[in-house]
Amino acid sequence: MSLHLPSDEVFLTTEEVLEYLQVNLRTVYRLIKAGKIPAVRVGRQWRFRKRDIDAWLETQRSRGMTPAVVAAVDTVVGRHERPRVLVVDDEASIRELLSKTLALVDYHVDTAPDGPTALDRLRGSAGTFHLLIADLKMPGMDGLTLIRQVRQINADIPIIIITGFSTESSAIEAVNLGVAGYLTKPFRVPQVLAAAAKALGPSPA
Repeated sequence: MSLHLPSDEVFLTTEEVLEYLQVNLRTVYRLIKAGKIPAVRVGRQWRFRKRDIDAWLETQRSRGMTPAVVAAVDTVVGRHERPRVLVVDDEASIRELLSKTLALVDYHVDTAPDGPTALDRLRGSAGTFHLLIADLKMPGMDGLTLIRQVRQINADIPIIIITGFSTESSAIEAVNLGVAGYLTKPFRVPQVLAAAAKALGPSPA
């Protein structure tokens, strides 16, 4: 196949790119539309210069992201408005890490150090949040109590929980409360972005 040739001017077909990136056709079209991967139109078909694809792949790997994660994130970033995320954690380092991670893909992030502050933000008129990310173990109001009260304010907002152990009873109870997913400490950039993209779901047509 042409993708194995050493020449810098090798052009891949769409089928070859599917195999090379290990993603499906819909994902490739999303990445093209978003300008994430370089492509040229030849008649009714797309062609991809292999050196451009390799350079793009290297850029994503340096950020710790795979093509599948990039595509999942693009379904959110492609929305008409920037997703607004509220991060709730009593540890400043975790709030900062999540804020910087989500900012990589242009999310608008607000933070709260505890449950009561988060509830005030959700009740406020600053705008609607599209996603809540909350730690389960916090002093004062814990994550489960926060989730129950959040559901009274906004029954539909997707919630991702942060936990030290995926098997702890509080995490299981949170799943029963209908959370969209959970992050187990320590987490990495791709895990955070993939969880957020999955929770927010596909962009509107």
